[in-house]
Parts: sequence; C-alpha cells; structure tokens
Amino acid sequence: MKKLLTIALASAAMSLYAADSDPVTIKGEGKCAKCEMKEADKCQNVIEVDKDGKKTKYYLVNNDVSKAFHKNVCQGPAKVKATGTVKKVDGKNELTVTKIDLDK
Repeated sequence: MKKLLTIALASAAMSLYAADSDPVTIKGEGKCAKCEMKEADKCQNVIEVDKDGKKTKYYLVNNDVSKAFHKNVCQGPAKVKATGTVKKVDGKNELTVTKIDLDK
C-alpha cells in the first residue's frame, strides 16, 4: 500500500510539473485544421512554424482566446503571433494560448 501511494504521489507531482511549463511566444502561419488543412472534422486553429527548414505544427487548445480568434484563419491562412504554454499530447504540440494576434 505504501509503495502504491508513493507511485501515485510521484505521478501527480510529475503531472503538475508538466502543466506548469514556461510561456512561449511563436510566430507563424495560422490555419484552420478542418477548412485549410483538411486534417480534422471540426474547426481548430493550427499555427505552422518554420524551424530550421522544417515545419512544426502547434494545435491550439479550444479556449476562449483561440475561439474568438478563429474567424481570422478559418477562411484562409494568416500570419500570427501567439503566446501560451506548449505540451506534447499524442505526439502533437498543443498550445494553450493566452494571447494571439495577427502579425504584421
């Protein structure tokens, strides 16, 4: 029982640590995963960033900030600048945005 409790507490601590990642700011091309990229069944914001000649995709978590911004990228791609926290989920980069704007 003591061993099980230790494992559970360690897992919980690791989850909290992973959730508290430092905020990052990325610039790239904002697109709709459904309408532009044909990758999803529902609309979702994606930001493609060019890193060392390789494209990296950041799938935005559907929160109030990303939902309010979606109209800017649903009809076509746009240059964007976003700030938030990133975590890997099922091999994909998920960005929980706190701020997103069109990048001029």
